[in-house]
Amino acid sequence: MPIEFTHVPDKPANGSFFYDFAETATKLSLIEDSGFRKLVVDDPAGLLTNMDIAAQTLDRTGSLEVVLTHWAGVIEPTVAAGQLAALDRRGGGRLSLRMLSEPLEDSDAEARPVGHSVVWQRIDEYLVLLKRLWSNDRPFDHEGAFYSVRDGFVPRKGPHGADLVIRLGGQSGTALKVAGKHADVFELAAGSPDEVRQLMERARSAAAEHGRGGRLRFALPVRIRPDGWTGASDHKAVEIAGPPARLALALLPYAALGVEEFMIGGIDRLGEIARIGRETIALVANSLARREAEVPQPGALASHPFAQHCAS
Repeated sequence: MPIEFTHVPDKPANGSFFYDFAETATKLSLIEDSGFRKLVVDDPAGLLTNMDIAAQTLDRTGSLEVVLTHWAGVIEPTVAAGQLAALDRRGGGRLSLRMLSEPLEDSDAEARPVGHSVVWQRIDEYLVLLKRLWSNDRPFDHEGAFYSVRDGFVPRKGPHGADLVIRLGGQSGTALKVAGKHADVFELAAGSPDEVRQLMERARSAAAEHGRGGRLRFALPVRIRPDGWTGASDHKAVEIAGPPARLALALLPYAALGVEEFMIGGIDRLGEIARIGRETIALVANSLARREAEVPQPGALASHPFAQHCAS
């Protein structure tokens, strides 16, 4: 089972990982060479800045995939579809779209109730429109709860077309329903292996309702701190202090559950990036390759004594 590692830059209060792109280019090269497959672009400046950063990152790297953080409602779906298709072409198919839920900010927001379910309904309609714009061969009209489109058409599609990788997360029934319909990658909430397993089962069940249960892949946020490792959610995260080798052991029980991607945050310094790549990423890959060679049956890794030892 191949495991991918994604670098998630921090959001410091005084600046940005991408503030000085000459310096950032050095980091991007190291990230790419250290075994990271993807980079999350989620700058505090917002969506339009994210798109510019994504373009620069795609230009300055050869294989690194860009996970672009995006929100429904900031720009019209017809505009977004064209810009995202252009980015995907620019990177030769190295773009994926990470949709986050944000409160509605329409001028008429006070005229109707705005809540959790409304936000996700808007995301659902937005993604339906993006996919349709990326695949249609002639203009179309659309009249929905949130968007009105006339002669919607994107003449130049991206390499992925309507199959551009979509990433979603969430734990509520409403969020899981939308993720089950649209997500190719489901970003999990941090928790113990048992908590993560339960959320994975719920997400798969939601995807299965749309015939997509076997298509869903899972990514787990992981944050590395100077005194060790912790999941992204402090109130119920697994916490392990120690060197990169110990960090690798902490990830194996999650890989045994079927997590195929670890989103690593907290390592923006060059030395940290290099060390995690040289030790943690390499150890996880080698350990899993060795375990799978010993236990080739599907799903057997989860019950293997090695995995049970790591989880304890």
